[in-house]
Amino acid sequence: QVQLVESGGGLVQPGGSQNLSCAATGSIFGVGFMGWYRQDPGKERELVASIMPDFKVVYSDSVKGRFTISRDNARNTIFLEMNSLKVEDTAVYLCHAIVRPSMDSFYKEYWGQGTQVIVSS
Repeated sequence: QVQLVESGGGLVQPGGSQNLSCAATGSIFGVGFMGWYRQDPGKERELVASIMPDFKVVYSDSVKGRFTISRDNARNTIFLEMNSLKVEDTAVYLCHAIVRPSMDSFYKEYWGQGTQVIVSS
């Protein structure tokens, strides 16, 4: 079974940095879209950044210039470098990917379990 394994997150001070990673593991034939979403309780889920297999990227306006998403296709892994963090960046960050499990399968959607990022003094 395909899983998205997230790492990183935790407590960081305003103005600090934090790095996240997400690796697609299990039965994998191909991986398309990969990205990071975030969500605070009571708020709508927001796309933070995404990256395609050809490395085309999209950022939300709120993080552009501060966050950088990257991708390692050989390891089916994405990374999110977060700099100049603000209190409003506090959220659960969730990895999302479109994965083809095998040559005989169609692409399917997968979500990570989420990792907490808390920006606070």
